[in-house]
Amino acid sequence: MLKFDFLKLVLFVVVIAAFVACSEDKKDEVTPTLEVKTFTNLYAPQTGGRGEPIGGTFVKFSFAKGDIVSDNSWDIAFRGTTILINGGAAIGINDEPQRTGNGAITIVTGTFEEVKEVPDASLFKQDAANTYAVPTGSGTGWYNYNPVINLLTPIAGRVFVVKTHDGKYAKFEILSYYKNAPANPDTTDESIFRYYTFRYVYQPKGTTF
Repeated sequence: MLKFDFLKLVLFVVVIAAFVACSEDKKDEVTPTLEVKTFTNLYAPQTGGRGEPIGGTFVKFSFAKGDIVSDNSWDIAFRGTTILINGGAAIGINDEPQRTGNGAITIVTGTFEEVKEVPDASLFKQDAANTYAVPTGSGTGWYNYNPVINLLTPIAGRVFVVKTHDGKYAKFEILSYYKNAPANPDTTDESIFRYYTFRYVYQPKGTTF
């Protein structure tokens, strides 16, 4: 009788342990709540321009950390109007950071809210020799430039989906290129230029936003 009771006790303990382990596994699998965040005034200066060679350090940003970083955890990097991705190969421009990740990027047409899923992998691009994953120049990448009034504005309806350096995903939309994101920037004041404001969603565990 005592042996039978002991076996029942052992079986009970095993069942409880299995239940607890299963509960812990399910807890770990809970999908995180995705949050739309805005990063304001990421300053991305450059040297040169106006006929002179462009240079200067790229400012590196991590979606996982939601901040500027100085190590290899960066996903995208900014300098002037140029955006790089931590994946691919060197383009061949001055002062570009070393790429240590496997990041990539694609442009989706639509509103920020409409972009709910990661596009097909074949649509993603990486930097390469003489090739920018995010095209440069007015009307081709993320902005339009009006030389008459010296005004740069983000192209409406362009959302960037990023495969991060470590294989996660994020989407972002650039809102402004001027300090504090004024509705009507004073384009005669160059001290407010090259300050990015953008909103983003970081997805660490899936392919939906």
